[in-house]
Amino acid sequence: MRENNLRKLWAAGDAAVLGWLGIPSSVSAENMAQAGWDALNIDMQHGLIDYQTAVEMLQAISTTDTMPMCRVPWNEPGIIGKMLDAGVYGVICPMVNNREQAEALARACRYPPDGERSFGPVRATWYGGPDYFANANDSIVVLAMIETREAVANVDEIMSTPGIDGAYIGPSDLGLSHGFVPKLDREEPELLELIGQILASAKRNGKVAGIHCGTPDYGRRMIADGFNLVTIGADNALLNNAAKAAVAAVKAEGGSAGGGSVY
Repeated sequence: MRENNLRKLWAAGDAAVLGWLGIPSSVSAENMAQAGWDALNIDMQHGLIDYQTAVEMLQAISTTDTMPMCRVPWNEPGIIGKMLDAGVYGVICPMVNNREQAEALARACRYPPDGERSFGPVRATWYGGPDYFANANDSIVVLAMIETREAVANVDEIMSTPGIDGAYIGPSDLGLSHGFVPKLDREEPELLELIGQILASAKRNGKVAGIHCGTPDYGRRMIADGFNLVTIGADNALLNNAAKAAVAAVKAEGGSAGGGSVY
C-alpha cells in the first residue's frame, strides 16, 4: 500500500503542514498540491464541495506526493465510507463530543474486526495499491475535532478511544462554545488554556494533535508548543488575501483601474 507520509513524519518526530481546500475545483486543488504541503484537506463540511467534485480534486492531488485528507460533513458512516473508498488517507470529523461518538467514528473508518467499514475501496485501491485492504486499518489517519465544551470535558475519553489517532482543534467553534467570537489564532488566556489541555490529553494518550491556524507565525508557534499537525489558512482565504493585497498595493502607488491587456 502507498505509504501514508503523515505517519512517517510523526514517527520521525516531525510536524506536518496541512493545506485546506474549500474551492470546488480540481484545477485549484492541483495548483495547491504543487505548493509543497505535506497533506491537503478537502473540506466537505463548510467548503462548497460535493462528492463528485471531491473525487476530481483527489485525482488532481494524486499528481503529487501530497497526502489526501477530508473533513467530512458529519459523523455519519455513509459519507465517511465513500470518501475513504475514493482514496482519502485521513479523515477529520467535526463535533466529536464524547466517547460514544468517537467510537462510532473509529468504527466507520476501520474494516472488521477493528470496525464496521464496508468493503468496496474502488479508487482507494487504484491510489493505494492492490494490498490496500490488508493495510488500510493501520494506515488511515482518523482525527476527532475537539471544539465544544462537552468535547473538552470528555477529551481524555475521546483521546483514549481505540482507532482515534488524535485531536484536531477547531478554534472558531471552541471559542464560540465558550462565549467568544469565532476566529482563528486565539490569544484569549481562557482559550489558550483549553488548547493546552487538549494538547496535553493527546500527548498523554499517545495521540497526535492538530490545530487550524490562520497565519504561518501562529502555526510555527503551535509546532513549538508540541502540535503534530498545523493548518495554515485555506485556498479561498489565501486567494482573497493575496488579491486584496495586490489591489491595495497598486492603489497605494496612485494607480487606477483602466484599460490594458488581461495578461
